[in-house]
Amino acid sequence: MLSYALVGSNNLEAAKSFYDQLFAVMDIPKLSEHPSGGRLYGKMGETMFGVVGTFDKQPATFGNGTMIAWACKTREEVDAVYNKAIALGGKDEGAPGLRGPAEYNMYFAYFRDLDGNKIAVSKMGA
Repeated sequence: MLSYALVGSNNLEAAKSFYDQLFAVMDIPKLSEHPSGGRLYGKMGETMFGVVGTFDKQPATFGNGTMIAWACKTREEVDAVYNKAIALGGKDEGAPGLRGPAEYNMYFAYFRDLDGNKIAVSKMGA
């Protein structure tokens, strides 16, 4: 259902370095540079993610209640992405662990990027 998701940044060079390193853990490639000075990640024709400068040139802000979630291949990958985000200066919003009813077998971690955008990483199912 999701085609792409974008977050804004007020320091694109720092944000690109942050996301370059996180997506390297998940083996997700850089797709292209964005005209705003930002960068897109993923593969053409698949769901993409980008960190960009704002279209209206106003300061980028995070949305209260807005969260983007990335699917990971394993629980270990969830742990690795979360740990890398925290090591790069991201802020903890929920350490890796099981969430929800036990039968759903949902493993999540939550953090905020350098601009305060909330990101979740997850492995659902066995």
